[in-house]
Parts: sequence; C-alpha cells; structure tokens
Amino acid sequence: MCQSCDETRPSRRAVLGQFAAITAALGLGVVPARADAPLVDLPPPGPQDTCPVCGMFVAKYPEWITTVLFADGHADHFDGPKDFFKYLQDMEKYARGRTADQIVGMGVTEYYGLKLIDAHDAIYVLGSDVLGPMGHELIPLMNRADADDFTKDHKGKKEVAFGDVTPDMLVVLDAGGAI
Repeated sequence: MCQSCDETRPSRRAVLGQFAAITAALGLGVVPARADAPLVDLPPPGPQDTCPVCGMFVAKYPEWITTVLFADGHADHFDGPKDFFKYLQDMEKYARGRTADQIVGMGVTEYYGLKLIDAHDAIYVLGSDVLGPMGHELIPLMNRADADDFTKDHKGKKEVAFGDVTPDMLVVLDAGGAI
C-alpha cells in the first residue's frame, strides 16, 4: 500500500496543525515558511472533480492538489504534479479543444506549508521516498532551501525547475522512481 493511502498515519496537514498548536501553547510561535514561490488563488476542486489523466477524485488528496485555470474560468484539477505534467505535455489527449495559451494560472500544493504556489516557480524533487496518490511523484517545494532540505531528508535524487520536467522523467517515476 502506498504511503499516502495509509489511513492510520496522520496527514502532513494534521501534523503541521498539531505542531502549530503545541508551539503556540508553549509561547514559542511558529516560524513562517520561507516564501519564494508566490501563492496563487485558484478555485479548489469539488467533491466530484476527477483528474483528467488518471480519473481519481482529486478532493480526496488535498495535500497533492494541482490546478490549471483557463481564461474562460474552467479549471482542471490533478491528484499530483506528475499527472499535471503529463497533461501539459499532451494537452491534445487530455484537454481536448484547449491549448496552453488559454491557461491563465497553474498551481501546485507545496510540500511543507501545503499552500498552492505558482507551478512555474516551484522546485520539484524527484526520486524521493515520499509517495503520492499515484506512487512516485514530483514533490513541489517553495524554494531552493526547502528543496535541498527535502532532498537530504527524503533521499531525493534530483531537483528540477518547471521547464526542466521531461516526459522521460514521468515515465521513470511511473516505473518506480529510479531517477
């Protein structure tokens, strides 16, 4: 069973909430996340929204939500960055009748703060020991320091920028993540 599907383990959101409550109770305060990638305001998925790549219900995985917003107000949501990149690399297949120049916003949920950040500005770590709803995943981080910490803590193999994600990387992740 994949790590993110283990119902007995608390979510990152729950752990971060507990941490914030404990530090507030002790009067320590919470150190805000380092903010390099800008936050984006995109519509959230509804309970019936499915990923156009894999068909999974996206709202069930709030820690992995990734969204594309089009100029006409239509949004497509994904259960992780891997399917988002598959979509962008083959819009003819997954977004029939739509083109990349119609996109007005793209966001990925960054790993540590669980905030939606601009997908173009995130740093993605590949080959880590963290699994998403669809297995091995590109893990979005807000800045280089967070990416470096994550890579060290979670055995990441490679850090890449938005424009450096290739179809071959996605194939390797689907096959088990040995980047």
